[in-house]
Amino acid sequence: MRSVKPPRDEIALGALDRADPTLLHLQVAAEIRRAIADGEALPGERLPQARDIAAELGVNTNTVLRALRTLREEGLLEMGRGRSTRVVGRPERGVVLAKMREVVELAREQGLRRDDLVAMLDTLAR
Repeated sequence: MRSVKPPRDEIALGALDRADPTLLHLQVAAEIRRAIADGEALPGERLPQARDIAAELGVNTNTVLRALRTLREEGLLEMGRGRSTRVVGRPERGVVLAKMREVVELAREQGLRRDDLVAMLDTLAR
């Protein structure tokens, strides 16, 4: 069983800019991503509950949950049963994962299969 560090009481999240045209859930994701990059939340540590983050930022809990799902898709967070959300990656990994998704989509458009992509990646990684 993996050890999980207890949740931090608080991570320092900056204020959201409501005048910014960037969607609120993307701003929340950016703030959490920055906190992870700055070492305020380290791999293995749990984040505060979504409702606590929402209260701190003055947004709806669903906005925070949407941001957390975005970060999960980037490979930065793992959302467990109940209310447990923990850091599992660094922001750099999320960028690579996003690019890999682009490559997979392009490969599908070009008619390439998984085995083709694996062989190409194997050749490049040497």
